[in-house]
Amino acid sequence: IEQAVLAEAKGLVKANDNQILLGRGVRVLTSEERDYYQKLAGAMRAPDPKQALANFNVVLPETIINAIFEDITEEHPLLREIRFENAGALIRWIYSNTNGRFLAQWGPLCGDIVKQLSASFERLDLEQTKLSAFLPVCKAMLDLGPEWLDRYVRTILAEAIANGLEMGIVSGRGVATGAADPAQRIYEPIGMDRDLSQYDQVLGYAKKNPIRVEDFEPATYGQLLAQLATNRNNLYRRITRVILVVNPATYFNKVMPATTARVLDGTFNRDVFPFPTTVIQSAWVNEGEGIIGIGRNYLMAMGIGQGGRVEYSDEYRFLEDERVYLTKFYGTGRPVDNNSFLVLDLSDLKPYVPKVAVVEKTPEA
Repeated sequence: IEQAVLAEAKGLVKANDNQILLGRGVRVLTSEERDYYQKLAGAMRAPDPKQALANFNVVLPETIINAIFEDITEEHPLLREIRFENAGALIRWIYSNTNGRFLAQWGPLCGDIVKQLSASFERLDLEQTKLSAFLPVCKAMLDLGPEWLDRYVRTILAEAIANGLEMGIVSGRGVATGAADPAQRIYEPIGMDRDLSQYDQVLGYAKKNPIRVEDFEPATYGQLLAQLATNRNNLYRRITRVILVVNPATYFNKVMPATTARVLDGTFNRDVFPFPTTVIQSAWVNEGEGIIGIGRNYLMAMGIGQGGRVEYSDEYRFLEDERVYLTKFYGTGRPVDNNSFLVLDLSDLKPYVPKVAVVEKTPEA
């Protein structure tokens, strides 16, 4: 009974501490996360960290990866709109390419149906591309405890990964290993602005030809969205909203004047489109261009690879009291089909001008 009471008291004290930490912006760790950071800190304190980490068999918990993704999606709205999949320690990710329109057909019991179902899936090889990030860790940081080490690690990784992800998602060229010089070979995701039907072994996927747009009137906008409403199998799909990704300068010079209207009380309504559209600013889109499409039709699968280890590096030593560690995130991304995104030429986009019509009234008798 005494042990049970002591255990309960310790649990209440811990819960109170966790509430204080949570109120101060520090994420409360799970038991698995706490165990990982305690063992990681022990390995980093070792006289020979390279040997200690080589024998470090604790895998980075999946919940930490999810927390990093949550951090970067809050700060980068484009990453919030696409479909992130945590692949954990997997090296391949299988996904459906039929946008939910694949139908079972009547016929023989097994043969044809199995063939058609197998044809409706594609594979992403996560080990073909990776994001690498260096973690400079001061030895004093290890003495602050697991919660603060977690906060530091997540902040560093989120900052390092976010821009690399956004660049690859917007305009990645894919994997192209045909160049004779290994330094010129390409290992990137396939970007939203890439044409999946035009591939070169050296240059990767070609960029789509921009569609010239002069206004966002309903007829013009509807013609653009109609191109997104069919998948590569010419099956129609329902669209409830789209995203428009533009360079910040293009937004203020072109998109904002074309989508801002003054209402009767003298104020302005901003980002007014004929169809539900979320405008996202990204520095990785060329000025004068835009990318419109179905955000959830971009699949980004990422994980920690097999092992999920943090490696020690002797090559980067900035201070004697600081050690540098390397961590790798394996993954890749691509649009689910070639009709999910369009590249727009917005250089001639005109500002919005309200139309005024004069209606002639018949004189009263």
